[in-house]
Amino acid sequence: QVQLVEAGGGLVQAGGSLRLSCAASRSIFSANTMGWHRQAPGKQRELVAAISNGDITNYADSVKGRFTISRDGAKNTVYLQMNSLKPEDTGVYYCNGDFGWRGRSWGQGTQVTVSS
Repeated sequence: QVQLVEAGGGLVQAGGSLRLSCAASRSIFSANTMGWHRQAPGKQRELVAAISNGDITNYADSVKGRFTISRDGAKNTVYLQMNSLKPEDTGVYYCNGDFGWRGRSWGQGTQVTVSS
């Protein structure tokens, strides 16, 4: 299974920015899609953003225009740039990848807390 390690979470004031990173143990181009989900306390995990192997991106309506997903193949890393953060963006953010026959992998999660 492919290992994914997230970094970059933390505490930020509303209106601030954070950049999350997700380092994979193998080429991210071997993934059909890479993405970020989040889970707020008491809520279900939800898709935040995803990027396909063809560089097609998909965002939750709640983050469109504020978040940007990108990837760096040389570093086997996927990023989530989060701007204009809101308290409702608070949650644990999980990186994930669909690696085809190798299965879907999830990172351990990184906490993002946005204070009002």
